[in-house]
Amino acid sequence: MRIRALVKRIIRQFKRDKRTLAMMFLAPLLILTLVSLVFSGNDYEPKIAVISDQQPVADQLEKTDKAFTFYESSSKAEDDLKNEKLDAILYVNPPSTKIMLEGSNPTANKAVMTTVDKALKAMSPLSDQLKTLQPKVDYLHGSPKMDSFDYIGPFLIGFFIFFFVFLISGVSFLRERTTGTLERLLATPMRRWEMVAGYVIGFGIFTIIQSAIIVSFSIYVLDIMMKGSIWYVILITLMLAITALSLGTLLSAFAKNELQMIQFIPIVVVPQVFFSGLFNIDTMADWLQPLSYIMPLTYGGQAIRDVMIQGDGWSQIYDDVLVLAGFSLLFMVLNTLALKKHRKL
Repeated sequence: MRIRALVKRIIRQFKRDKRTLAMMFLAPLLILTLVSLVFSGNDYEPKIAVISDQQPVADQLEKTDKAFTFYESSSKAEDDLKNEKLDAILYVNPPSTKIMLEGSNPTANKAVMTTVDKALKAMSPLSDQLKTLQPKVDYLHGSPKMDSFDYIGPFLIGFFIFFFVFLISGVSFLRERTTGTLERLLATPMRRWEMVAGYVIGFGIFTIIQSAIIVSFSIYVLDIMMKGSIWYVILITLMLAITALSLGTLLSAFAKNELQMIQFIPIVVVPQVFFSGLFNIDTMADWLQPLSYIMPLTYGGQAIRDVMIQGDGWSQIYDDVLVLAGFSLLFMVLNTLALKKHRKL
């Protein structure tokens, strides 16, 4: 009898908590769907420029595989390679060939080498001398020693900072409300925007320390490739942390307890993993790719990767930093408005 009463009580609690029911039944379906869409994409198709003095050879390569595009100007091809519009440049001047890889993405590098090898072997007798020739390989960024962790490491740095700051700040701000501290603060002359700014700055001090520790550990202990300035990486991770902090405090306004705050993870954090660049977005369906533009981690991870692998400076990353600042400002404004539901000042 007592067991049956307890079972009925638990069932009634779940019936009243529609959000928990949705997380139990719908969130796993959402995540499985995302995984299916991400990993059911097409194979990566490299973009390779062809530079050759022999037009028939260039024409044959273009007909052999759509990955090849003939460029009349080597300077134009090199500019596109620097801007990541190309994965490689193939210089074909029989009896020699040379491949210049962009080098940042090991998956793209492998796809380029496979495509070039197949194309040269499929050439007609017009270029038999190319079939047995081993092309010389150079790297614009990276090196032959670069592994997959060097590529995904910058995104993982950004993701872990985003995840833990989002979770800790959201739960902490929620606890301020459930313990009555928020109501007491709202009863003072302090304005809502001052309260939001105070929490962001207070937590921000600890995110600076967190960013410095994680970045330093990744570079000096895990030995992730580092071509640029560590200070730019710390700046980007700090901006990403502030974005996560402002988003976490915003969503905490819509949670009644810590469990409901954690329930936001499948909706807010998990999609960041799939659509931020940790997995190759170019291989996903076309209608999925635009989702990456609304993910803060897309801009943070890309900027960290560009600094660490390509050695980019402020002129290359400032737009990503500004986007993160825009996200943070938007979430803070929405957070200020959300505080109205607790008390109007």
